[in-house]
Amino acid sequence: MEVKRALVHDWLLTFGGAERVLEEIYELFKSPIYTLFYDRKALRGTKLEKAEISTPFTNKLPFSKSKYRLYLPLFPFAVEQIDLSDYNTVISSSHAVAKGVLVRSDQLHICYCHTPFRFVWELYHSQFRKLGFLKRFIFQLISHYYRIWDRLSADRVDYFVANSKSVSMRIWKVYRRKAKVIYPPVSVESFEVSEQKEDFYVTVGRLVPYKRIDLIVKAFSEMKNRKLVVIGEGPERERLEKISSGNVRFLGKVPFPVLKEYLKRARAFVFAAEEDFGIAPVEAQACGTPVIAYEKGGTSETVINGKTGILFKKQSTEYIIQAVKEFEKRENNFDPWEIRKNAEKFSKERFKENFLSFVHQKEEEFRLFRRKVGV
Repeated sequence: MEVKRALVHDWLLTFGGAERVLEEIYELFKSPIYTLFYDRKALRGTKLEKAEISTPFTNKLPFSKSKYRLYLPLFPFAVEQIDLSDYNTVISSSHAVAKGVLVRSDQLHICYCHTPFRFVWELYHSQFRKLGFLKRFIFQLISHYYRIWDRLSADRVDYFVANSKSVSMRIWKVYRRKAKVIYPPVSVESFEVSEQKEDFYVTVGRLVPYKRIDLIVKAFSEMKNRKLVVIGEGPERERLEKISSGNVRFLGKVPFPVLKEYLKRARAFVFAAEEDFGIAPVEAQACGTPVIAYEKGGTSETVINGKTGILFKKQSTEYIIQAVKEFEKRENNFDPWEIRKNAEKFSKERFKENFLSFVHQKEEEFRLFRRKVGV
């Protein structure tokens, strides 16, 4: 019997790490994609550009592409309106509500979970503190409702896949479900190793608060004899430029060839965020460039302390300065080709091989189970 598969993703309005995962899954199966909101402009130049994409009523709501977060209370209801009754296997790519689609007992549901919905779980109290009185009350009510729905909807998933061990632990904590770890795809093949490093450090990322680029900028502003290049754009840029000294240079958003050159030539890549996985540190390693990173989250799994980089224990200026000095003491011990070899463990090819094998295995197990029980 032919297996008909459907893909479900939260929304397709930007193209980030979660969308890169969906892109590779789509290339494996070429299945129809269902999502709450999408913008074709965001998919230009990607493998999803010509995909068959369907939405429920949400994509027709006013300002759905620019103000979609205003409709947050509708998300659980909306995702349950997606009709997947024509498919044998449903594969959801979820960091919010995609895993909550409704499936029958004879349909297999595999969820690639980027994280349980962080704003109502991990980030709840930090977001709460930023709001005024009225917004706090509304946020409390919505979050409470979301946590109940999110926990219940997790039971609709037959198998969870996590993008890192830290997310796997989070899935267990929130849903009490085990998750197979399959690291997300990184375009390792798009980067080349350079053994010739120049006298500057680099950091790359969206200039938003949780990336903690402010700590990196402050650290290098105190180490005025060291140069830092900051690549990326975002609402924090103006504030970061104000707190920086003359040895810190902001390039904004740059074309990929320029980004690659800076990653190849830098002494080290500096990273202070706690990410679920973190693609940029792997891209730096694909260039043979050591990484100086905060040891929590995905970097604790992608950076080998003392071999492909230096990990620091606290998100603080002082710890970053100590880590940079420790790196410089051991700089000659880092082998660019060993660093590259570590990055190759997270390649697109490795992801596709592992994910395809997992899906086929679970489809066969599900088929045999149905035959055993006579369904």
